[in-house]
Amino acid sequence: MKKVLAGILTAVVLFSFLSCKKKEQSEGKVLNIYVWNDEFKERFYDYFATKVPADVKVNFVTTPNKDNAYQNNLEKILKQQDKASADEKVDIFLVEADYALKFVDTPYTLDVKNDIGLTDEDLSQQFKYTKDIMTDSNGALKGVAWQSCPGGFIYRRSYAKKVLGSDDPAVVQKAINDWNGFDAVAAKMKAAGYYMLSGYDDAYRVFSDNVSSKWVNDNKITIDPMIYRWIEQTKEYSDKGYNNKAALWSKESTDGMMSEGLVFGYFAPAWFIDFNMPHGEGSAYGDWAFCKGPQSFSWGGTWICGAAGSDNISIIKDLMLTLTCDKKTMIKIAEQTFDFTNNEEAMLEVAASDYKNDFLGGQNHIALFVDSASSINKNFLSAYDQGMSEKIQTYMKDYFEDKTDLESAWENFYSAVLELYPELTK
Repeated sequence: MKKVLAGILTAVVLFSFLSCKKKEQSEGKVLNIYVWNDEFKERFYDYFATKVPADVKVNFVTTPNKDNAYQNNLEKILKQQDKASADEKVDIFLVEADYALKFVDTPYTLDVKNDIGLTDEDLSQQFKYTKDIMTDSNGALKGVAWQSCPGGFIYRRSYAKKVLGSDDPAVVQKAINDWNGFDAVAAKMKAAGYYMLSGYDDAYRVFSDNVSSKWVNDNKITIDPMIYRWIEQTKEYSDKGYNNKAALWSKESTDGMMSEGLVFGYFAPAWFIDFNMPHGEGSAYGDWAFCKGPQSFSWGGTWICGAAGSDNISIIKDLMLTLTCDKKTMIKIAEQTFDFTNNEEAMLEVAASDYKNDFLGGQNHIALFVDSASSINKNFLSAYDQGMSEKIQTYMKDYFEDKTDLESAWENFYSAVLELYPELTK
C-alpha cells in the first residue's frame, strides 16, 4: 500500500513539475512594448521592472506621435501580428484618449478581465471615465491607466500677489471662476506687463473637453460651438496682447515658465508639471500654484493595452495590477512624480495627508483634483480626435497671426483633414 501511495505521490509531483515547466516555457522571452515617448518607460523602470523575470528581455519600440505617426505605425504592426515570430510580436502598446477608440473596438486588444485576468475588485478604485474610454461596444474593458488627468489653471504666485493682491488658490479661483472673470484678469495682467496665457493653444483643451458633440457624426465633420469659442477668444487675446503668441511645446512657451518669464498661467493637468515645466536653474520653481479655472476639463492620459497574440500574459497582468491597481504604488507615484494617479482611495488618502508639493509652493495639488476626476465625462470622444485637434490648431495659427483670414483658415483645415481622413465629408 505504501508503495502504491508513494508511486501516486511521485506521479503527482512529476505532473506538477512538468505542468509548471510547460507554463514557464510558454512565456515569451522578449517583452515588446510600443510607446511614443519615455513617460511610460520611466514608470515601468521606476515601479515595475524588478518584477520582470531575469531571462525576459524588455524591448521598448518608440515612434513619435507627430502627424499620427505612432498610431499609424501601430495599426500596421498589429495587422501583421499573426505573422510575426514570437520574439517580434507586440505584447503591450499604449494609447491616448484622442484615438483610443480606434483600437478599443478591434480584435487587436485583449480583454483586461477575460483574457488577462484582472477582476472587478482589482479595478474597483479606478476612476470611472478611465474605464469608460477603454470599454468596447460589447462591454469588454480593453485597457487600463495608471493616471487620471483632470486639469486646472497653474499660475505664478508672485504675479497673482502683485495684480490680484493674493496668491491663495481660493482667491485666484474666485477671480477667474468663469470666462468673463478670466478675461477681466487677462486685461489686468496685460496692464501690469504680463501675459495671461502663453499662446494660441493654451486654452484649447478646456474648450475641446467641454463639447456637446463629436468631431465626426455619420462620417460628417462637425464643429462644436466650443471650438468656435476657442477660436474667437484666442483671436481676441492675440490681437490685444493677452497672450505671448507662442505655440504649444515651443521654446517660447517654455521660456514663459522661467523665472524671468512673463506668462501668468497655463491650463494643464498634473503631468504637465513633471514633463513640461522647467525645474532647474533659472526656473520659477516654488512660484506656482493650481486652481480649477473657468471650467473643469481633463487633458490626456495614457492607457496600457495587452496585444492579442502576446505570449507574455502573466507579465502583462502583473504590470497592470502593479501600475494601475496597487494602492501603495499609486501613492508612491503621486508623491514622487506629481501625477494624479488612477486610484480614488489612494488619491483621497494623499489629499487628506500633509503632502506638500514644493514646486507649487507647498500646495497639496492632489486635493484639487479628486472631485474633478469623479465627474469627467468622455461621451463625445471619437477615433478622429487627435488628428482633428492637431489640424485645427495648426491652421488657425495662421489666422491668429494675421497671415490669412478666417475663411481661408477653415478651407485649409478642411483640406488637410479630408486628406488625412478621405472617408469623411465636410
